[in-house]
Amino acid sequence: MNLWGETQFADTEDGCVAYKVFGNGPLNMVFVTDWTNNVEVMWEEPRIERFYGELASFCCVAVFDNRGGGVSDPVPDLRMSAIPGVEVAMEDIKAVMDAVGFEQAVIVSIGVGCWSSLLLAATSPERVQRLMIVDGLPCLYSEDGTDKVGLSRKEADRFVDWLIDVYGSGKLLKLLDPKAFQDKHFCNWYARYERLCIAPKLVKAFWTSSSQINLMSALPAITAPTLVMSRAESRAYPVRWGRSLADGIRSAEFVEVSSGDELYFMSSPNPIIEYARSFLAGAQEVVEVDRVLATILFTDLVGSTEKVVEMGDSIWRDQLLRHHALVRRELDRFRGKEIDTAGDGFLATFDGPARAIRCARAIRQAIESLGLDIRIGIHSGECELVGEKLGGIAVHTASRVMATANAGEILVSRTVKDLVAGSGLSFKDRGLHTFKGVPDEWRLFLLQDISLSY
Repeated sequence: MNLWGETQFADTEDGCVAYKVFGNGPLNMVFVTDWTNNVEVMWEEPRIERFYGELASFCCVAVFDNRGGGVSDPVPDLRMSAIPGVEVAMEDIKAVMDAVGFEQAVIVSIGVGCWSSLLLAATSPERVQRLMIVDGLPCLYSEDGTDKVGLSRKEADRFVDWLIDVYGSGKLLKLLDPKAFQDKHFCNWYARYERLCIAPKLVKAFWTSSSQINLMSALPAITAPTLVMSRAESRAYPVRWGRSLADGIRSAEFVEVSSGDELYFMSSPNPIIEYARSFLAGAQEVVEVDRVLATILFTDLVGSTEKVVEMGDSIWRDQLLRHHALVRRELDRFRGKEIDTAGDGFLATFDGPARAIRCARAIRQAIESLGLDIRIGIHSGECELVGEKLGGIAVHTASRVMATANAGEILVSRTVKDLVAGSGLSFKDRGLHTFKGVPDEWRLFLLQDISLSY
């Protein structure tokens, strides 16, 4: 008898996500593992069985393999990287929740698994009852060269090179769990487990793209009660990284525990289980959602006045109707939400920036077929929910980004660029800009069209 149930598959637009669901506790939990996982093989290790068995005693737990790893499908969309970025990983969580029937769930994540969990909590707060992050970090690479929220560029590159070199050999345990590395039997099993989680040739793609990810901009939008736990002895995930993560989330509580320098499932008794029991005691409480991290897209036809003069009012009206129909077709295709239409421009929102960029590309191509020029601006930021409308400085910022673009250009803010790291998109730095009525300077990037092949 399989105590953990049969492996099931959740459908997404681009493939299936493998998952298992077990336990009959009163709370729904999605457990998001670190970057390696295999729902078929993990149960061979008794300490993993024990860990999940304890979770299942008070929760109904879903655990899964992200697309590109374990027994889940790869990501076939060639406009994205061979290994899914944060937005795709977030979609995997949603797909599993939908398949299992979790309208809401407690999200618990380990290591870099926190990135997709953080983005989910920021963009879909109605789906996250509580958020628990263990050994988390907002980014691997810190642009300012400090180690408060990550590594310097040189350190990050050196770490990625080392990880790629040792992957699949069990030597990664030297960093993650030095004591376990001395256990030859476990080390051999862990090396095999690594190879069955992600193909070694794809590890480079994953970590090269992951080293660019930065979730700092998403943190202020998180409203779910959050617990950030760092383990004092961890060399892989220093306490200061967890503290910086908690500092960026308004509702976060930070705890530092001593449980040895080891893998999350090794301890007995396990502090993760103990803190989870206590933290989730009030998870049935309803949290009001009044703000959300949204990706905002503005479009504008360039030279429309001249077109009216050239075509005449009647022909222009017909052309404008075609324009509106094409834009709405692409918004529907990429799951964008139309917020407003003013004259010849659109305001729309998305729950993920990569999807917004792909939609922008499709809109531009469609509108060019009409012989019209369009410019598009995209920004991700915290927005206030006012009924079906959005408010806040992020909306004004997105509008200013669009106004800075030239005909045929898609400009994005630095925030968008940080969030789509790993998605295979390419950008050209367009420098710092100041916007009337918007505080601070903003670095903008021009989306570049490149052809990807794998």
